[in-house]
Amino acid sequence: MTIADRQPRIPAVAGFEPVRRAVVVGAGTMGAGIAAHLANCGIEVTLLDRAADGEDRSALARAGIARQLATGGFMVPDFADRVTPGNVDDDLAVCAAADWVIEAVFEDPVVKHALYRRLDTIRRPGTLVSSNTSGIPARELVSGHSVAFARDFTITHFFNPPRTMELLEVVAGGATDAAVRARVVAACDRQLGKVVLECRDTPGFIANRLGSHWMAVAALEAFRAGLDVETADAVMSRPFGIPRTGVFGLFDLVGINLVPLLWPVLTHALPATDACHGYDPSSDPVFAHLLANGLIGRLGPGGFYRRQNPAGEKVDEVLDPGSLEYRQRTEPDDPAAATKDITALLDTDSAGGRYAWTVFAQVLDYACAIAAEVADDIEPIDAAMQLGYAWAKGPFGLADAVGASRLVERYRAAGRTVPELLARAAEVGGFYPDPGSVLGTDGTPRYRTRVAGVVTVAEAERANAPLAENDSAALVDLGDGVACLALRTKMNTCDSGVIDMVERATRLGTDGAFRALVIGSDHPRAFSAGADLGTFVSLLDAGDLDGLRTFARRGQQAFEALRRAPFPVVAAARGFALGGGNELMLAAHRIVAHAELKAGFPERTVGLIPCWGGVTQALARAADAGDPDPAASAFAVASSCDVSTSAWQAADWHLLRGTDEVVASARRVLAEAKAVALELLAAGTTSPEPVPLPLHDPTVGALDAAWAEASETDRRIVARLAAVLTGARPGETATEADILEREIDAALDLLPQPSSQARVRHLLATNRPLAN
Repeated sequence: MTIADRQPRIPAVAGFEPVRRAVVVGAGTMGAGIAAHLANCGIEVTLLDRAADGEDRSALARAGIARQLATGGFMVPDFADRVTPGNVDDDLAVCAAADWVIEAVFEDPVVKHALYRRLDTIRRPGTLVSSNTSGIPARELVSGHSVAFARDFTITHFFNPPRTMELLEVVAGGATDAAVRARVVAACDRQLGKVVLECRDTPGFIANRLGSHWMAVAALEAFRAGLDVETADAVMSRPFGIPRTGVFGLFDLVGINLVPLLWPVLTHALPATDACHGYDPSSDPVFAHLLANGLIGRLGPGGFYRRQNPAGEKVDEVLDPGSLEYRQRTEPDDPAAATKDITALLDTDSAGGRYAWTVFAQVLDYACAIAAEVADDIEPIDAAMQLGYAWAKGPFGLADAVGASRLVERYRAAGRTVPELLARAAEVGGFYPDPGSVLGTDGTPRYRTRVAGVVTVAEAERANAPLAENDSAALVDLGDGVACLALRTKMNTCDSGVIDMVERATRLGTDGAFRALVIGSDHPRAFSAGADLGTFVSLLDAGDLDGLRTFARRGQQAFEALRRAPFPVVAAARGFALGGGNELMLAAHRIVAHAELKAGFPERTVGLIPCWGGVTQALARAADAGDPDPAASAFAVASSCDVSTSAWQAADWHLLRGTDEVVASARRVLAEAKAVALELLAAGTTSPEPVPLPLHDPTVGALDAAWAEASETDRRIVARLAAVLTGARPGETATEADILEREIDAALDLLPQPSSQARVRHLLATNRPLAN
């Protein structure tokens, strides 16, 4: 089976009928991106746009597919074959066979209504129809259409880029059938892997209602305060837990040309009393200057920042909002720009600190003002800013970080009206009074909503005491006889404490303390980022090469013992699985991977080769997949330092087997891993038997021949790796135990090398590889 033939695992839910065929109308950035992501998730898609002039009437849709291929919208290029280009004049009839039709045309109600009238004469009753509008209410979109159309209609608001942005807002209209809403939510969540916010039918929904207001306030208050762009962005980034683009960098990223398209639509839909009317960038002279001169941001010749001047020369310049001229970018000198958290920022007595307070207070006021209109409790509002705008915490989470009572005192000291919701938060102990509760928008604390089918380590730890734990890892009871080995280190790196817990887990499972083991955690970015480099450096600094060798051997032995365990072991892999972390993943009997898995072997950057079973498993999995030259495949993966851009690419490299599972939803990986562990138990699956592994034929050329021009350090490393994988004669095989011994011997020979040690130290100190 090829990668293009494989389908992701869809988390089960009673009564859910998965979407198999979809049509996306509109092949612009969003429409083509949505089509690509549907294809990533195993759905056959037809992408339509208007008919083009010339022989190829589907050229616009075909160009949309090509753009997604060029920009990484498809997880692997083969998935583009799942998208068929077409045009609305010749091919709209395909909607008759579709399970779901997604409209992603221009934000013009006239254009949308014309399309809907045509769709309603073609589609089957029950075919899902949704719009990707970013703010037009559903009641306006279904107005004038049939009762059946309104019953099957929802808004599915994707965020850009659709492949990687987790947030998806679903809006059901007043006439939407409950079963339709449930199926759309399930498809977006369980098939497409999105975190779905079910929003009310209000202008801008949640994310853009609040996010647009924040962007406008942050930009216009910076102008009013006379702050330069660099200072405003420095303040409006790290201290707030916001990406380093800040606000002006974000305008450049999303496109300043969207300002006259989106803000007037939102302000027009909201009453004159809404605070958004006090912050309208579409009527601001700085934005007007940029738009008049085509300075739309990164997709134009510049924006608030520019990297190239009109002469075509590379520059690093920023717009001066006062003179409207570009100048050399400088480092901010306002002390607020150097703060590291929201509390310190708001306490800073400087122009930047006062600006931060003004923006924060305005955004918190607005969040409190709209809360009851848009949600039942404050959690979806925070989630919208976290997932839609990449904030580390939403406005209410930030308020809790400062302290609701402290904020009330500051409001009163400044003579500012205290929002009722903020006052109530101060009374009950915060917007999140405890880990299990949240403040309702009516001011009443309530239990936090638990998403059905999602398992977290945090919940399991609250329900049951750990079976075993240390500072680096814990063995947590997930219920049903399944334990979870959850790492606790920074980026889940593997230090000696992790190795201790792997050894202990194997002993406890063998003794019957649990029936199956899942390896995973709640960390959003890392399954495990590899062996702990700090351990390496501390042992090197102590001159303890024996200790370093012991650490390396213990890791290999612990992972191999886990792989041979008499109980099912399943890796719940999301985020990074690098080096030793990749080897921990490969020690499992099954892998349940998030579709965006980033897996690989970067050991060469620290002067080593994989030695915790990575080379052995790369060879075994390539052989198991029927690769014509398994040793060459294993060498390529283990020497390149490449990191997969998706689980599907990792599967193409044979890091995932055909029996391993890929899940679109990051937050459902742990639950699906537990389900797979139970399936293995029910099937009586045992640990794999060792098999002879084919070595490279030395008569057909050296595996490392292409590295002749590399540095001496790299040549030494890849030569040792090649030796591990190469036989003495054609057709020679080796046992897994032999390859394990070869890889650890090679690594132990490389460890004492000064050039290898320099790489370890440099990477730990700078987070950048040393090309020595």
